[in-house]
Amino acid sequence: MRIFQWMYDKALLWSRHRHAERYLAGLSFTESVIFPIPPDVMLAPMALARPEKAWRFAWVTTLFSVLGGVCGYFLGLWLYEPVVLPAMEYLGKHDAFAKVQQWFTEYGVWVVFIAGFSPIPYKLFTVGAGLMSMAFWPFLLASFIARASRFFLVAGLMYWGGEKMQQKLRDIVDTLGWGTVGLAVLLYLVYR
Repeated sequence: MRIFQWMYDKALLWSRHRHAERYLAGLSFTESVIFPIPPDVMLAPMALARPEKAWRFAWVTTLFSVLGGVCGYFLGLWLYEPVVLPAMEYLGKHDAFAKVQQWFTEYGVWVVFIAGFSPIPYKLFTVGAGLMSMAFWPFLLASFIARASRFFLVAGLMYWGGEKMQQKLRDIVDTLGWGTVGLAVLLYLVYR
């Protein structure tokens, strides 16, 4: 079944939409606060479809992701008990958030940098930084450097890979997709 290849083709088509850049900005912002899907899934096809704008898309993704991170920071700083804590309990993420707080105590600003660059849910760390009253400017600097590094790397790979990479991704996207689904099911079964 080639469902992921069909979705990949649709993503490339949608990435050419006249409002795609606005959607990328919105996704980048919300992912840093609440949304579970990373902006890379939109940035990569957009950079592939329009390589002449790859660097612009990386800037948009970076800036709006950092702005979302700032929003998450202030949610944690000012609205943890009335807004964030009930949401964490409702979603069953209270234990994960306790682990984030422990990492802040151990690693400080470095944990923001690592979360901003890696696939670790960045939103937990933006809210955690505010909750832990981390100094704002180091948080902002670590967020900007980490997010820019990640998104410019993605855009650069798509830009330099070009048509060859686009075709190669299209050829293997079903294998990657089903492998990810299988890994998610396995992790669910192991950790439930």
